[in-house]
Amino acid sequence: MAFQHQPGTAMQCLSIPIKLAKEVGIDSEGREVMKCGFKIGGGIDQDFTRSPQGYTDNGIYVTEVYESSPAAKCGLKVHDKILQVNGYDFTMVTHKKAVEYIKKHPVLNMLIARKGVTHS
Repeated sequence: MAFQHQPGTAMQCLSIPIKLAKEVGIDSEGREVMKCGFKIGGGIDQDFTRSPQGYTDNGIYVTEVYESSPAAKCGLKVHDKILQVNGYDFTMVTHKKAVEYIKKHPVLNMLIARKGVTHS
Protein backbone atom coordinates (compact mmCIF):
# COMPACT_ATOMS: atom_id res chain seq x y z
CA MET A 1 0.00 0.00 0.00
CA ALA A 2 1.53 3.31 -1.09
CA PHE A 3 -0.39 5.48 1.34
CA GLN A 4 0.34 5.37 5.09
CA HIS A 5 3.73 3.88 4.16
CA GLN A 6 6.49 4.00 6.75
CA PRO A 7 9.84 5.10 5.24
CA GLY A 8 12.34 2.26 5.02
CA THR A 9 9.79 -0.56 4.96
CA ALA A 10 8.98 -2.69 1.94
CA MET A 11 6.01 -1.54 -0.11
CA GLN A 12 3.92 -3.21 -2.78
CA CYS A 13 1.59 -1.06 -4.87
CA LEU A 14 0.53 -0.27 -8.41
CA SER A 15 2.73 2.46 -9.83
CA ILE A 16 1.82 4.60 -12.80
CA PRO A 17 4.67 5.63 -15.13
CA ILE A 18 4.64 9.29 -16.15
CA LYS A 19 7.18 10.97 -18.42
CA LEU A 20 7.41 14.74 -18.02
CA ALA A 21 9.56 16.76 -20.43
CA LYS A 22 10.13 20.26 -19.08
CA GLU A 23 9.49 23.32 -21.24
CA VAL A 24 11.66 26.41 -21.56
CA GLY A 25 10.19 29.48 -19.89
CA ILE A 26 11.29 32.91 -18.70
CA ASP A 27 11.41 33.74 -14.99
CA SER A 28 10.50 37.08 -13.39
CA GLU A 29 14.05 38.36 -13.94
CA GLY A 30 14.07 37.52 -17.66
CA ARG A 31 16.24 34.40 -17.36
CA GLU A 32 15.56 31.24 -19.32
CA VAL A 33 14.47 28.39 -17.03
CA MET A 34 13.12 24.87 -17.43
CA LYS A 35 9.54 24.64 -16.15
CA CYS A 36 7.67 21.52 -15.09
CA GLY A 37 4.44 23.09 -13.81
CA PHE A 38 3.85 21.47 -10.44
CA LYS A 39 4.57 21.91 -6.73
CA ILE A 40 5.32 19.25 -4.16
CA GLY A 41 4.86 18.81 -0.44
CA GLY A 42 6.04 16.29 2.11
CA GLY A 43 9.31 14.51 2.74
CA ILE A 44 10.86 12.49 5.54
CA ASP A 45 11.86 15.72 7.28
CA GLN A 46 8.27 17.03 7.38
CA ASP A 47 5.50 16.39 9.93
CA PHE A 48 2.70 14.91 7.81
CA THR A 49 0.20 15.37 10.68
CA ARG A 50 0.43 19.12 10.00
CA SER A 51 -0.19 18.74 6.25
CA PRO A 52 -3.04 21.01 5.10
CA GLN A 53 -3.86 18.33 2.50
CA GLY A 54 -4.27 15.63 5.18
CA TYR A 55 -1.57 13.28 3.90
CA THR A 56 -1.04 10.18 6.02
CA ASP A 57 2.69 9.60 5.59
CA ASN A 58 6.01 11.32 4.82
CA GLY A 59 5.90 10.72 1.08
CA ILE A 60 6.45 13.35 -1.60
CA TYR A 61 3.07 14.47 -2.94
CA VAL A 62 1.99 16.70 -5.82
CA THR A 63 0.21 19.65 -4.18
CA GLU A 64 -0.45 21.79 -7.25
CA VAL A 65 -0.51 21.30 -11.04
CA TYR A 66 -0.63 24.39 -13.26
CA GLU A 67 -3.09 24.42 -16.15
CA SER A 68 -1.54 23.77 -19.60
CA SER A 69 1.85 23.01 -17.99
CA PRO A 70 4.07 20.03 -18.87
CA ALA A 71 2.80 18.38 -15.66
CA ALA A 72 -0.84 18.80 -16.70
CA LYS A 73 -0.12 17.61 -20.25
CA CYS A 74 1.56 14.39 -19.08
CA GLY A 75 -1.29 13.52 -16.70
CA LEU A 76 0.19 14.36 -13.31
CA LYS A 77 -2.56 15.12 -10.77
CA VAL A 78 -2.83 16.86 -7.41
CA HIS A 79 -2.36 14.32 -4.56
CA ASP A 80 -0.29 11.92 -6.70
CA LYS A 81 2.43 10.37 -4.55
CA ILE A 82 5.83 10.40 -6.26
CA LEU A 83 7.58 7.08 -5.63
CA GLN A 84 10.54 7.42 -7.98
CA VAL A 85 12.09 9.91 -10.42
CA ASN A 86 14.61 8.73 -13.04
CA GLY A 87 15.25 5.63 -10.92
CA TYR A 88 15.87 7.64 -7.73
CA ASP A 89 13.81 6.50 -4.71
CA PHE A 90 11.50 9.28 -3.50
CA THR A 91 10.08 7.28 -0.56
CA MET A 92 13.10 8.11 1.62
CA VAL A 93 13.86 11.70 0.62
CA THR A 94 13.71 15.09 2.33
CA HIS A 95 11.60 17.85 0.82
CA LYS A 96 14.70 19.87 -0.11
CA LYS A 97 16.39 16.90 -1.80
CA ALA A 98 13.23 16.15 -3.81
CA VAL A 99 12.99 19.76 -5.03
CA GLU A 100 16.70 19.82 -5.97
CA TYR A 101 16.41 16.52 -7.85
CA ILE A 102 13.31 17.61 -9.78
CA LYS A 103 14.94 20.93 -10.74
CA LYS A 104 18.15 19.22 -11.93
CA HIS A 105 16.72 17.04 -14.72
CA PRO A 106 15.13 18.22 -18.01
CA VAL A 107 13.08 15.01 -18.31
CA LEU A 108 11.42 13.33 -15.33
CA ASN A 109 10.56 9.64 -15.69
CA MET A 110 8.35 9.21 -12.65
CA LEU A 111 6.54 6.38 -10.97
CA ILE A 112 3.55 7.63 -9.02
CA ALA A 113 0.81 6.14 -6.87
CA ARG A 114 -2.70 7.54 -7.18
CA LYS A 115 -5.49 6.98 -4.67
CA GLY A 116 -8.33 4.97 -6.11
CA VAL A 117 -6.22 3.37 -8.86
CA THR A 118 -5.88 -0.32 -8.12
CA HIS A 119 -5.16 -1.69 -11.60
CA SER A 120 -4.20 -0.44 -15.05
